[in-house]
Amino acid sequence: MLREQHRFFRSVLIALDTTVVAGAVVAAWRIRFDVLPRFFPATRVEEPAPYATHALPLLVLVPFVLFTLHWLGLYRVRRDRPFIGEAFLLARGVVIATFLSFAFIQFFSKPLFDGRDFSRLQYMVFAGTAATMLTAWRAGFRLSLGGLRRRGWNLRHVAIVGTGRMGQRAFDAFTRHGWTGIRPAYFISHHATSTREQCRGLPVHGGLDDLERILDAHEVSGVILALQGRSALELPVIVRRLERYPVDVRIIPDMDPRLLLINMAVNELDGLAILSMRESPLSGWGAVAKRAIDIAGSIVGLLVFALPMLLIALLTRLSGPGPVLFRQKRVSMGGQPFTLYKFRTMVPRPASPPNADAGRGTDAWTRRDDPRITRLGRLLRSSSLDELPQLFNVLRGDMSLVGPRPERPELIETFREDRRGYMPRHIVKAGITGWAQVNGLRGDTSLDKRLQYDLFYIRNWSLGFDLRILWMTLFRGFVHPNAG
Repeated sequence: MLREQHRFFRSVLIALDTTVVAGAVVAAWRIRFDVLPRFFPATRVEEPAPYATHALPLLVLVPFVLFTLHWLGLYRVRRDRPFIGEAFLLARGVVIATFLSFAFIQFFSKPLFDGRDFSRLQYMVFAGTAATMLTAWRAGFRLSLGGLRRRGWNLRHVAIVGTGRMGQRAFDAFTRHGWTGIRPAYFISHHATSTREQCRGLPVHGGLDDLERILDAHEVSGVILALQGRSALELPVIVRRLERYPVDVRIIPDMDPRLLLINMAVNELDGLAILSMRESPLSGWGAVAKRAIDIAGSIVGLLVFALPMLLIALLTRLSGPGPVLFRQKRVSMGGQPFTLYKFRTMVPRPASPPNADAGRGTDAWTRRDDPRITRLGRLLRSSSLDELPQLFNVLRGDMSLVGPRPERPELIETFREDRRGYMPRHIVKAGITGWAQVNGLRGDTSLDKRLQYDLFYIRNWSLGFDLRILWMTLFRGFVHPNAG
């Protein structure tokens, strides 16, 4: 995730730097030929060259500036770098790029522009304008990001297992590098028990014997295993114990990053090697793109199915007593509960609240021959049309179009104990459709088989994989014998 977050912020910097430099090109032309002549008559020209004459060669500056800033290391996200140093490097990079661009245009590209000379003053104006604009926007970016962090936005709180040298180095590294968005919340001692109350100013909630109790009482989104010496021998056991929790798990080994195997998922932060054993694949631009597809897809789906949904709602109301929509608590990403919506397909039990449709609250899954299913409900189930209201769940952000199907909290409490590896399926959002569903694993089918397909989806996630599943859903995801 560290590498993905680094790429995300680097992409933001490059995209906005490009916009700012292009804006500086336009501003330099306007200043040179509109503003300066008003205050300094000596700069006036009888026939100012058309904008395109000077803008086109100046656009050579955009790639030159980006290349120079990259060469100076300004796309390596370093939150510990003083901003005055960054501002100096920005100015230096703009001056170098301006000189290189001027030389390139004068000696190589001049024949392309009918031998015209280009305003040297315009280049000087550009250098000052670009340096000022880049410094201003980057200062604003830092201030905005710092403000969001201070307000607790876009943070991932983690527990550090290990109060020794490695655990304290991990705390120092994550604290210095705020761009990661990872904030240590507390420590767990690497000893079996501990009477230590604090480490690096954070509470120490106990030792390894209390691991489950601590994580149950103090929820976090990730666990950093920073063990050393003999305590590192406990890693396999600790990782197995953490399978009960839907959290990212990272290991910081007590070794030089250069000595690790090349095929391992390794990140490096401040000289620390961090092994990614289990983490959400959805971070950086991948998460942004997936959310954009979810929003666009849910809006299109709601528009396309608006009339059928109104008709189904009317028929459901006429089919018998009970609400139109079935609401039930389910669990999505990070183990967070949400209210799932479906069209009601069953007759409510007499003892249940009118809006609960609790008939499915005591059985693991409803059988196809359940007598409580209405005739309309059987049709809706067999065609999966009862799932259409979940488009609202997707639009709200509770679910995704594609992902593991959400399950009920009480069943998850059973599965987390009985089925090893069940909880890691919650490191991504639950979905309306998924890899298991398009492969026929719906309804009363093997839970272990579904889990196998869900974990395969998580390990191999990509936007292309999501689009493939959505396409397959059109042919395999709606009508299926197990859906009824």
